[in-house]
Amino acid sequence: MGRLSEQTRAQKEAAIRAAMDRLLRGEIPPGGKCDVKTLAASGGVTRAALYSTYLHLKEEFEQRRERLRTVGVISDPREYQIERLKAQVEHLENRVTVEEQRNAELAAFRVQAVSRLAAQYDEITRLRAALASGGTVRGIPTGRKHPVT
Repeated sequence: MGRLSEQTRAQKEAAIRAAMDRLLRGEIPPGGKCDVKTLAASGGVTRAALYSTYLHLKEEFEQRRERLRTVGVISDPREYQIERLKAQVEHLENRVTVEEQRNAELAAFRVQAVSRLAAQYDEITRLRAALASGGTVRGIPTGRKHPVT
């Protein structure tokens, strides 16, 4: 296998640069990423060729990608999606925490309400028993013909 002609080398470099621009704009092929492996495949060269013959283009790609990431431009839509999903998970975890706290408060309120109802029932039962035994408790007229039992 011989060396590349200058024309072939220039064509390959142009193809790699075009692939680099597409990737950095976020035009990621299915199953690819904004990475060196996808750059090589999209540029029509092997990774080995990218590392040996076109190392300067590989380094330029990595530098440009890093600059874009540094300024907040995410060139890989999946990275954006991951960040968006992480934020969504954090939001949902916060909602779960708030709901768990609310549920705990409602459970405590329910226990207190049931306890109060039980105490009121016990008092009503005691008063009815005292009324029935002829003690010092007097009934309140209810306007009904039959007393409440």
